[in-house]
Amino acid sequence: MIVGVLKEAAPETRVSLIAEGAAQLVKKNISVWIESGAGMNAYCADDDYRAVGAEIKSAAEISSTADVVLSIHAPSIEVRNGVVLIGMYQARFQTDRIKQWTDKGAVVYSMELLPRTTRAQSMDILSSQANIAGYKAVLTAANAYGRYFPMFMTAAGSVAPAKMLILGAGVAGLQAIATGKRLGAVVEVFDTRPAVKEEVQSLGAKFIEVPGAADASTAGGYAVEQSEEYKNNQQAKIAESVAKADIIITTAQIPGKKAPILITAEMLNTMRRGSVIIDLAASTGGNTPMTKDRETVHYNGLTIIGDSNLPATMPSDSSKLYGKNILNFLQLITNKEGQLITDAEDELVKGARAIAQ
Repeated sequence: MIVGVLKEAAPETRVSLIAEGAAQLVKKNISVWIESGAGMNAYCADDDYRAVGAEIKSAAEISSTADVVLSIHAPSIEVRNGVVLIGMYQARFQTDRIKQWTDKGAVVYSMELLPRTTRAQSMDILSSQANIAGYKAVLTAANAYGRYFPMFMTAAGSVAPAKMLILGAGVAGLQAIATGKRLGAVVEVFDTRPAVKEEVQSLGAKFIEVPGAADASTAGGYAVEQSEEYKNNQQAKIAESVAKADIIITTAQIPGKKAPILITAEMLNTMRRGSVIIDLAASTGGNTPMTKDRETVHYNGLTIIGDSNLPATMPSDSSKLYGKNILNFLQLITNKEGQLITDAEDELVKGARAIAQ
């Protein structure tokens, strides 16, 4: 079996598999073909891949011969019958592209579809990348914020700590809490799931409770649609915290739908000038009406940074974790001899497979 790894188009800096991961496949007698320069931005040179037994090939050679093709985003190669594509293809939104590939006979695994169960944790790319995004969101906010994060008491006077509001206590939100607390901010957290209250408080943050939330326990860590009554109560509670927040990090997304607007224009107008919002839901519209993906918007004295790809700002570690997730998934679709299992019945494999609608 041949596993091919493609180079991502700019501005993506990550790679699907670093040399360390390629070495594990080579040990299983699986041939690994790497597109020249694929790992360069993740600090993994072609010679690093060659040193572990991988071969450097062109994209055309990989697309025409490899049994499995790994990428992060949708590849621009010519898809052929029988090839297995594994990546993060946004299958719920890019239905036409998935149909084109499957009509040509490709088997497509879009890893964001993977059921988010305990057994799937070792291959959950959303969690591994969200952890990095939550960490980097706080550092990005600190860099954009024109004031201190921690409290300072000096001979020239005292500086109050920054007030941080985090909307969503999933993997990214929890990492943002921990990072914000390390930097000395006072952190408040809102989430529709009462079950996360204990985790939030254990990290030293205050949990904002809104009674009457719909059960989100089966949503795999995502937000779910709420009743109108709950939305009204939610907005009132959030508005109170938004008005006094210096830093806001938003993370709420709903699978297959536009991200919910949690911070309205009216709420934005109550914030102190110089405050910063980092919107991690930017790829699906954002949690504010002003958010633009991959852009920094200046509105009424505020800085609103929409960035759906913060993990790419830490390409080495994010590539390492992504690659490990993919290696664990490959174990489900290959046998001990390193050959593809074309009719895998595993529930995780079935869940990750993108089917044309």
